[in-house]
Amino acid sequence: MKPKKVTIELTNSEALVLFDFLSRFNEHDDFLFEDPVEGKVLWDIESALEKSLIEPLKSDYRLLVKQAREEVRNDE
Repeated sequence: MKPKKVTIELTNSEALVLFDFLSRFNEHDDFLFEDPVEGKVLWDIESALEKSLIEPLKSDYRLLVKQAREEVRNDE
């Protein structure tokens, strides 16, 4: 049987903020997971976001992340 898929909808700004966090988080291997597969799931999410976003390839990436954070913060 095929595993059931779950879809999560994010705004582009939310996706960029999450991608930035995950890319920084996944650079370190000192986090203690209960099971190593938890790290794999986070890496898979980062990879999926990377395929969907164009901002990480732009020269003003840090500025775009800052703007995305502000947009998400102000949307609360």
